[in-house]
Amino acid sequence: MPRLSASVIGLVAGLATLAGVLAGPAAAHPHVWITVETTLLYDKGAFSGLRHKWTFDQYYTAMAIEGLDKNKDGKYDREELAELAKVNIDGLKDFAYFTTASVAGREIKFEAPSEYWLEHRDGALSLNFTLPFAEPVSTDAKGLTFAVQDPTFFIAFDLAKVDPAKLGPGTPAACKIKVGSPKEQAGGLGDAFAKQFGALAVGGSQMISVDCQGP
Repeated sequence: MPRLSASVIGLVAGLATLAGVLAGPAAAHPHVWITVETTLLYDKGAFSGLRHKWTFDQYYTAMAIEGLDKNKDGKYDREELAELAKVNIDGLKDFAYFTTASVAGREIKFEAPSEYWLEHRDGALSLNFTLPFAEPVSTDAKGLTFAVQDPTFFIAFDLAKVDPAKLGPGTPAACKIKVGSPKEQAGGLGDAFAKQFGALAVGGSQMISVDCQGP
C-alpha cells in the first residue's frame, strides 16, 4: 500500500490543499474520521464481496459538500454528489480501498467497485460502494477475515457501534460473524491475518471473521 502523499488520497483529493500535511511522514494522529458498516455479500453458494458504508465526520462533511448544492435547495442529492463520489473511488484505488481480506492468512483480491454513490443524510456524508471478490469464497472455506484500516493512521476507521458487520441476504443460517481484535479471534486466525497484513492487524484495529462450520 503506498504512503499517503501529496499526490492523491481519494478521501480528500481535490477538496483541500493538503500537500503540507501529506508530504511528510505519516501523521501521529488522524485527520479524517470514518465510521464503517460492512455487509458480507452472498451469492450462489459463496461469499462474493463486501458492501461498505463509510460515514465521514462532520468537519470533513462540511468541507466536502461546500459548493455542491447546485440548485440551492438546501439538499445534496446523488446527482450533485456524483462527481465527488467518482473522485473518492478513483483515489481509493491507489490505497486498495483501505480494505484487506484473507482466507486462513491467504490474501483475497478485489475487483474494482461495481457500484458506488455518496449520500448526505442527517448532516453526515456517507460513501457507499461494493468491492467484489476477484474469486468467490466458498462457505466451506475456513478462516475468512476482513478489516478496514489505514496503517498510517491519517484516517481513523471506527466500526459502527450498532451492527458494524452483517451477513448479506441468503447467507446460510449456520454462518456467524464475529468482531474483535486479531488476538481475540479463535483458532490462530488472528496470527495468520497479522502475518499477512502487518500493521493493519495490530493496535486498535478490529478484525471481522466469519465461520460457517459451527462448533
